[in-house]
Amino acid sequence: MADALRAIEEMDDPDRQARAITEVLRVQVDSAPTLKELRRAWVLGKRAEKVTYKVIAETLGVSISTVQDIERGYSGSGKNRPRTGRRKRAASDGDGEA
Repeated sequence: MADALRAIEEMDDPDRQARAITEVLRVQVDSAPTLKELRRAWVLGKRAEKVTYKVIAETLGVSISTVQDIERGYSGSGKNRPRTGRRKRAASDGDGEA
């Protein structure tokens, strides 16, 4: 995959390059959910084998918190994560004004 992306970046013909980018983006969008589930299944399997988050993170090249998110089924920007119960303080809370 990395070689294919490098080849696209090195294309001299802007029209061919744009077309190739479109094709890659289309495939990526279509396959992303399947690939994420495959990765999650792998992580769950490793955790069942008692492999540490640190070792899994090093293997995947991501942070420990990302491994934990994968394990929990979270992905993306964090919009699908449950709230922790902590709320930001309003601007008028504790600012000393009356």
